Amino acid sequence: MSEPPRIRAEIGLVLYPNCQAAMVHGITDLFAIASHFSAGRDGPGLRVSHWAMEGADTFARSFDTHPGLDGSPAFLIVPGRLSGPADAEEAAPYARWLLDRHGHGATLASTCGGAFMLAATGLLSGRPATTHWLFAEAFRTRFPDVRMEPDKMVIEDGDIITAGGLMAWTDLGMRIVDRLLGPTVMIETGKFLLVDPAGREQRHYSSFAPRLTHGDEAILKVQHWVQGRAERPLSVPEMAGQAGLEERTFLRRFKAATGMKPVEYVQNLRVGKARELLEFTRRSVDQIAWAVGYEDATAFRRVFHRILGLTPGEYRTRFSSGADLEIAA
Repeated sequence: MSEPPRIRAEIGLVLYPNCQAAMVHGITDLFAIASHFSAGRDGPGLRVSHWAMEGADTFARSFDTHPGLDGSPAFLIVPGRLSGPADAEEAAPYARWLLDRHGHGATLASTCGGAFMLAATGLLSGRPATTHWLFAEAFRTRFPDVRMEPDKMVIEDGDIITAGGLMAWTDLGMRIVDRLLGPTVMIETGKFLLVDPAGREQRHYSSFAPRLTHGDEAILKVQHWVQGRAERPLSVPEMAGQAGLEERTFLRRFKAATGMKPVEYVQNLRVGKARELLEFTRRSVDQIAWAVGYEDATAFRRVFHRILGLTPGEYRTRFSSGADLEIAA
């Protein structure tokens, strides 16, 4: 009689209507590849299962790489979906089941908007988490007690792991492989899949999307005014004058409306323009610094790195289109 397979852990994927199929099948393949490399070193493999809701609060495996084995998932991962996160009503039965599984020792994880389901369990209260940068403000509004950090691609916080955008399942998968099968297998898996095992952050990819629906007309007027002249010298007194407000009042209302101080807001606008120039022109970094409003290229490089986590040169290497288009400064 053949020996049962050596399994390090079962990883369950939580299915729900229209969840991201590419993530479900892709991460299933990733774990299969990691198991292959582990077996080549006489190590254990990973069992991967897909779980679907069969009735009220009842879940069962709809797919299993090792059917017939006993046990339950040590990890449960909630994927995102292209149509956006689940609302509170849709998330409730999944959250109850996840909370129960967590109580029995399962580590919970999510990608993209799946973080909304994890947060619905209440387990993220007071803890750091990430989601797709596009959903960050909606997440903060719905779960203000969670420390949302959308710049991060993956936040590994012990028994809770959250990953950012739609393709962050590769980063999450590599973290889980590292945790369960070790760094050597993780690196071999990454090489086979051409996946960078570490070092990515969402802020390398996200675009600055200023808040414009806050309802403060005076601040909105300043935002529109700044948008057209961000590359010129700007001062807080000038902006306060445009808003028709006393400076201290302006600073307080601007931060409340936009979530940023005026200086930070202008810096993000300028970095956004610089990214476009780095991607689509061959201008030098010094020329780009001047074009977006910085007389000191060193100061520009410092601000760019602080906001994006990459130097202008590193950003161009990763994201340049190879074109040399005419873009108005």
